[in-house]
Amino acid sequence: MLFGAMSEMTEARRLVSGRAFDEDARIEATVRPANFGDYIGQDRVKENLQIAVEAARNRGEALDHVLLYGPPGLGKTTLAQILAREMSSSIKISSGPLLEKKGDLTAVLTGLELRDFFFLDEIHRLQPALEEILYPAMEDFRVDLIIGQGPGARVHPYQLNRFTLVGATTRAGLVMAPLRSRFGIVHRLDFYTPDDLEKIIGRSAKILGITIDPEGAAEIARRSRGTPRVANRLLRRVRDFAEVRAEGHITLGVARESLKMLGVDEHGLDETDRNLMLTVIQKYAGGPVGLNTIAASLSEEEDAIEEIYEPYLMQLGLLDRTPRGRVATALAYKHFGMEEPRRQPGLF
Repeated sequence: MLFGAMSEMTEARRLVSGRAFDEDARIEATVRPANFGDYIGQDRVKENLQIAVEAARNRGEALDHVLLYGPPGLGKTTLAQILAREMSSSIKISSGPLLEKKGDLTAVLTGLELRDFFFLDEIHRLQPALEEILYPAMEDFRVDLIIGQGPGARVHPYQLNRFTLVGATTRAGLVMAPLRSRFGIVHRLDFYTPDDLEKIIGRSAKILGITIDPEGAAEIARRSRGTPRVANRLLRRVRDFAEVRAEGHITLGVARESLKMLGVDEHGLDETDRNLMLTVIQKYAGGPVGLNTIAASLSEEEDAIEEIYEPYLMQLGLLDRTPRGRVATALAYKHFGMEEPRRQPGLF
């Protein structure tokens, strides 16, 4: 649990974080798509889910259990809510860290009605003892209730209504194989294209009453790290700037000026990203350098660097993971306007 708390504290300082902040929850309730028609992007995943929903509806059955994985902020919660709405079902929402006792999970499962949905975020952080409760619940729609205490205690099987579990995780590799195998539908959500993010920004701006030029929307989309949550957050911050200094209208110039002031560069990198890359380049000659060394230099947790910072830097091609450590790429030197040093042949 310690790492989870540290990650959330670290991310809470970053405007370009994919994790949800309190203010995001309030805004997302307003701009969140209500159906597949309003959901922009993830076309392959969306098409597959639409087919699965239609087939389940035609058979009058509950939808198969669904596992969604990928970086934070890409719409896993939104898809779960759309699935429930498309199936005309209710949905209960929880997360792995919130469920601490067997009774917590059992209470949720026994309270589900026929074809209800149970969305379990951060399923990789569910305690092993609670995972064991999910196995028969997902497979046989049964939980074993222990009645009584001590030597006289007995196990009573309790039949559950057929329900759909939608699990979400940012770290699919940490979901144990026995649990993962019980999901009939498994999909990865990928980073969004700038074109899709531009459409999302345009839709959100219309709902929130923000006036924005197409060029301004494109500039925000380009710096949103492929993540709708970041795009909507940057849109709100640029709106604030526009209302104070540009009569409330977001143009290309307003978007660029405000994002520069916010410290988000043309690739969506913030100060934390730049510090990490400059540490590798300047302190350690571009690498290879070990993760623990980088963490010590930045006073950060190793897992936070590996899970939060590195994926997007690798997505951009600025950082490589090698058997000997992290290495800054030629693109990284170009991005920072530096000359790449010559490395010995066969160094990594």
